[in-house]
Amino acid sequence: MNRNSIKLLLTLTAMVLIASCNTPKKKAEKVDFKQWAQTPPMGWNSWDCYGPTVKEHEIKANADYMAEHLKDFGWEYIVVDIRWFVENTKSHGYNQDDPRYVMDEYGRYLPAVNRFPSAADGNGFKALGEYIHSKGLKFGIHIMRGIPTQAVEQKLPIKGTDGITADQIYSTENQCKWLRDNYTIVADKPGAQEYYNSIFELYAEWGVDFIKIDDLSAPIYHADEIELIRKAIDQCGREIVLSTSPGETPVDAGPHVSEHANMWRMVNDVWDSWWHIQHLMNVSQDWYKYIKAGTWPDCDMIPLGRLSIRGERGDDRMANLTKDEQYTLMTFFTIFRSPLMFGGDLPSNDEFTNSLLTNKAVLKMHSESSDVRQLYQKDDMAAITSKNEKEGWTYLALFNLSDSETQKVEVSLAELGLKGDVKLTNLWTGDVLDGIKADTFSKELASHASVLYKIEPSK
Repeated sequence: MNRNSIKLLLTLTAMVLIASCNTPKKKAEKVDFKQWAQTPPMGWNSWDCYGPTVKEHEIKANADYMAEHLKDFGWEYIVVDIRWFVENTKSHGYNQDDPRYVMDEYGRYLPAVNRFPSAADGNGFKALGEYIHSKGLKFGIHIMRGIPTQAVEQKLPIKGTDGITADQIYSTENQCKWLRDNYTIVADKPGAQEYYNSIFELYAEWGVDFIKIDDLSAPIYHADEIELIRKAIDQCGREIVLSTSPGETPVDAGPHVSEHANMWRMVNDVWDSWWHIQHLMNVSQDWYKYIKAGTWPDCDMIPLGRLSIRGERGDDRMANLTKDEQYTLMTFFTIFRSPLMFGGDLPSNDEFTNSLLTNKAVLKMHSESSDVRQLYQKDDMAAITSKNEKEGWTYLALFNLSDSETQKVEVSLAELGLKGDVKLTNLWTGDVLDGIKADTFSKELASHASVLYKIEPSK
């Protein structure tokens, strides 16, 4: 190659480099976390039956059961609830006198090996996550907001920073009142975002698909920490569904929480008593407009089946609700399109409990419906409706909330946009009422009972 050819080649190379430098770089697309939960998440959570004491073999047993019996119906998440990082936990409350925490050199909690043997040698939840994934399921964990008190006391370094330590980003203000493992993170402190980034980096390595974060919503709505968490999830490289908990999320926080979380609790813990169902239905009245793909008001866990093996509330038992009350709970959860997180011990399920979890027609409504709205709730009666636009169906749930009286619960079918003769199919029993005029429709219901219909034109 002669001198002129070399000169030409250098000139062309320089032109290419200049052009590439001047070409506007495409901005990274914003992560759309709402795509990760287009239908309400469905799964199992360890809290109702094991409280803070669940062990690895129990998680696996519930995963095995779900994979064999429930996965084909849409159930997919297995969630390890609270305090998996404490070696000496107890049932019926929390050991807050002398807890033995397990954490790494960066102040990040690790699973207690005496309860989760596969976490040995620094493996964390990676092996358990792989086991659950091998079943075709998804893996979730629970954490508390904030930074461990022990990390602050030991002034542990925050990964991803140049010398910032845990004692530089915390505050004792607004510390959780009922569990004092963590301090509040001060959102605008250097290192605050990096701490949340570091824990979600770890969870992504473990294969976590779902995170339930406690003490975010009530009695104080912690918007600043929710924003730190949202950013940390979005940059961790893994699609992790975010559930905020617990308590009655303030309704005026609806616009904020629906832009940062996939699901959020409307009430405190729901247990197997009728009062909890009534309270839930009352509170839910303010949340219908937020029922949208990707972001879901959350009714809390389903307290059915075998509860409190080593749980927080009461002794080992099958749910105290009557069959009518269990139908009412499931009817409300499903027509409201709440996330469904079953709380009972799955391997202990009886035939009736399984029938509540595997009704294809009810679960189709839960997954595919839209335009969920309450028609009324008054005089100890309620009516809720939704649509299946694809199929052209209308759904209708009627409730008798009275503690003692049988009541006739009625609605105007014409007000639902129905005309002519219609067919009503009871989604729980399969019973059909055909040739019904699209006029006032009523149903006699016993105390605490309900009915759930699919309505379509008569043929």
